[in-house]
Amino acid sequence: MNDNQEIPNHVAIIPDGNRRWAKVHGVKPWDGHAAGANIIEELTKKARDIGIKYISFWGSSEENMKKRSLRERRELIKIYEKYFIKLMSSNDIFDDEVCINVLGKWREQLPKNLVNIIEEGIEKTKNHKKHYLTFFLSYSGDEEMLDAIEEIIKSYDKGVKITKKIIKKHLLTKNLPVVDYLIRTGGEPHLSAGFMMWDIANAQLFFSDKYFPDFGGKEFERAINEYIKRTRRLGA
Repeated sequence: MNDNQEIPNHVAIIPDGNRRWAKVHGVKPWDGHAAGANIIEELTKKARDIGIKYISFWGSSEENMKKRSLRERRELIKIYEKYFIKLMSSNDIFDDEVCINVLGKWREQLPKNLVNIIEEGIEKTKNHKKHYLTFFLSYSGDEEMLDAIEEIIKSYDKGVKITKKIIKKHLLTKNLPVVDYLIRTGGEPHLSAGFMMWDIANAQLFFSDKYFPDFGGKEFERAINEYIKRTRRLGA
């Protein structure tokens, strides 16, 4: 890719298909999640190489952990711990000045030890300005919007004109730019649980038939090339 090509500023990914990938390969569901974690590492590096400033991943909804078996939940926690410890100790994160953030109700749902690991990484990278890596854990876009509306009602006098700027200010994503490109893997072309509903209003959409563990750097680059080829009309 050359400097004249218009790459997306913010790419959000719904990484669907880990469990189905595991079933196809005859392994346990958590093996699919572990394979997916490895792909996240590959994609974040590829995004930085391409020049994408913001990349966001939906890790889990509020209901995901509740619906899984006890064994799968335990294995998922282990994968989260292993991934975030590795991420926080990666030289690339500091060399490339990647700011890490995690949005959602993860502090309420995840074990304290894991919460501490994540918070340590957020704190260590909070002043990085070149790239932004965001994870959505225990997140619901529907709940995000409802919580924002409740905050607005409490914060403003009756009769105040509610603007787009005010709504954005009260969202979990208040510090993130709008999404330019939303990618969903797994072969099911739909959105889920209001994921970033405010921020994807004008996003280009890309649906891949590949399960997430098979959606590596080359597939990601193909998706970005598809974005570059498209014409953004925005209603014109």
